[in-house]
Order: sequence, then structure tokens, then C-alpha cells
Amino acid sequence: MNFAFTEEQRELRETARSFLADRSGSEQVREAMESPTGWDEATWKQIGAELGWTAVHVPEEFGGIGMGYVELVALMEVMGEALVCAPFFSTVCLGANAILCAGSDDQKRALLPGIAEGLTRATLSADPRSVAARREGDGWILSGSATHVPDGASADLVVVAAEAEGVTGLFVAPGDAAGLERVALPTMDRTRRQARLDLRDVRVPAGSRLGEDADAGRALDEALDLARVALAAEQVGGAQRCLEISVEYAKERQQFGRAIGSFQSIKHKCADMMVAIEAARSAAYWAGCAAAQGSPDLPEVASLAKATASETFYRCAAEAIQILGGVGFTWEYDVHLYFKRARAGEALLGTPAFHRERIARHLDL
Repeated sequence: MNFAFTEEQRELRETARSFLADRSGSEQVREAMESPTGWDEATWKQIGAELGWTAVHVPEEFGGIGMGYVELVALMEVMGEALVCAPFFSTVCLGANAILCAGSDDQKRALLPGIAEGLTRATLSADPRSVAARREGDGWILSGSATHVPDGASADLVVVAAEAEGVTGLFVAPGDAAGLERVALPTMDRTRRQARLDLRDVRVPAGSRLGEDADAGRALDEALDLARVALAAEQVGGAQRCLEISVEYAKERQQFGRAIGSFQSIKHKCADMMVAIEAARSAAYWAGCAAAQGSPDLPEVASLAKATASETFYRCAAEAIQILGGVGFTWEYDVHLYFKRARAGEALLGTPAFHRERIARHLDL
């Protein structure tokens, strides 16, 4: 079978690389991560309104381009290379996927066009154990506290997983809803903001429950698996960039009268990084194909991709710091930014240990 990207997919990736070279370079990333929101408004508008990346995998009938999940994976890998600071992952890979997996057609028509156009920033509070929902009149009351919600402090729309009458419910709440307090959390990775959401009797109408009264547990699991696939692709891109930085530095840095890249120990490190990246890339691409085809194997391959890519990204970032030596973790060099993204990404949506155990359970081991 041919797993190579099509000409259209390659063009998407090259367009993304060209754009991000101008708008997500080292200087722009540092400016964005220090801004109040954690991202640049002008760049976000271009990503959504001009480039249409926020509409890539949203079906045309709901205002999207309808290209598919393989295209999203291809795009996420390039965004990972550039360490993009934008609410893309939270909006497209978490919020939009939750609506696609759990919402009715009417709810999708109402909610997805704004996301596809880049006008609505969304996110997902994914732990139903942290929030309770109770009926009151013709609506619902949400109470609880959810933590480490990606871009939760700036999202226009929050999909909240909650325990509702003994089952899992997914509720859509506006970011400025009465009773919803959003607290930005100090985190190691400044390139992807996280927040705590305190819901103090937040009232939402009956129609805000995705899928109406159905148990949304399976839909939530599917949405999280789709997000894990996208995150794995992003991590592969980050690992690839760490390898490139290492090779570039090893060619230029002189020690004992020659480039350090000529030393066998450095060669071995770079070669091991390349082999690990290729394995992680294969896992991420395989998972992207499974997501695009609606394969029943999605839970296993999503966990495989997430575990492999998380460990590979962290290992490559750590090795890059070793190759660069003392300057590797100084503020002037970018490697430490990738290291922090890698470390934070390990825990996001489940650690590698969590996913290995999950695969074992699926295989009845």
C-alpha cells in the first residue's frame, strides 16, 4: 500500500511551512508566549479566515472544507515543527471533535461554522468526574471545577463533560457564562496555555447538551482519541525539529579542531533520534488513517501513537540539549522551548504509561 501524501496534501504542508516560517519563527513564538492570551490575534485570523486550517476536517455541510483527518495530521506535524502558539489544538482537535462526535446535525450546523471560519475559539473540559449536571426547569445547572483545560481562559465556547443523572453528558457553555470563573494556570510550557474552570451553578439551556439526553461517554472517548492522534502528529513534528537543530549545531560547533558532528558519539545520538522519529511518524500516520476511515481499532492505535510520539519528542528534546551542551538550556536558544512543550505534552491526554496500560486492557492482556 502507498502511504505517501497526495499532491494536494503535500501542497497543504508546504503552504503551512512557508506561512509558519514567516509567522511562527523564534521571535514570533517568544512574543506570542509572553502575550496576555498566549497567541497573536493577527496570525490566528490568518490561520482561520485566510488559510482555512480550522475548517480542514469539518464536513462541508457544517461549514468546513471536508478534507479529512489525514490532512489534519499532515498539518499538525508541520505546526509541531514550528511550535505554533495558537488555540488551534484546543479549538479544532478538542472542541470541534467533541461536537462532531456527540452533537446532533442541528447542533453541528449551529456550532461548527464559527469554528471552521476561525471566528469561534473552543475547548474541551474532558473529565466528567469533576463536574456535575442537574436538571432545573427547562435547562441544566453545571457545578464543579475542571483543571488543566487547554486555552480555557480565552475560549469563546467550552464543551464541558459532566456527570448527568448517572451518565456522561457533554454540555456547551459560552466562555463568558454567568458563574463560570476561568483562572489561567502557571505552567512550564508557555506556548500552550492551560486554565482552571470553576463552574458555580452555571445555567445552560436544554439544547446545549450535545446529543440531547444520550449517554455521551463513547462520543467523549472517540473525541479524545481523535485529539490524541492529532497531538501525536504535532509531537512528531516537534521531535523532527529537535533533530534538525541538533544536526545544524553539530555541523557548526568546533571542538578539538573539528566539527562535533564528526564524533561518533554525536553521530549515534542523531542516528538514534532519527530512527525513533521514523517509528513515531509511522504510528501517527497509521493512527491518522484509522481516524479517517472510522476504524474500530482507533482506541488502540491512538494510544500507540500518543505513547510513542510523547516518548520520542521528550527523548529528542533532551538529546538536543545534550548535543548543544551548556547553551542548550539558555534562553537565547529555542531547544528549551521544545523540551518544555514535550514535557507538558507527555501528560496531556494521558501519559505513555497510561496508554500502554490502556492498550493492554483492549488486548485483554
